[in-house]
Amino acid sequence: MASATNTLRAGLPDRYLTPEDIAEMFGLPSVETVYAWRKKRTGPPAFRVGKHLRFDPAAVRAWVEQQTAAEHAA
Repeated sequence: MASATNTLRAGLPDRYLTPEDIAEMFGLPSVETVYAWRKKRTGPPAFRVGKHLRFDPAAVRAWVEQQTAAEHAA
């Protein structure tokens, strides 16, 4: 169980997320889907730290909310 110091609101970790974290969060078959989203610019925004891809939990939440709002508007 995560403590309050290790998570942000809504249970997101208080650290940058990895592609593996994103794949697990969204129940994706592999991290390759996360990389494909990045290449197509369709997934949550990410940035590079050296050669590693990272996701800001707040940006992921905002992306999910944007996708949800767009789905409800359609």
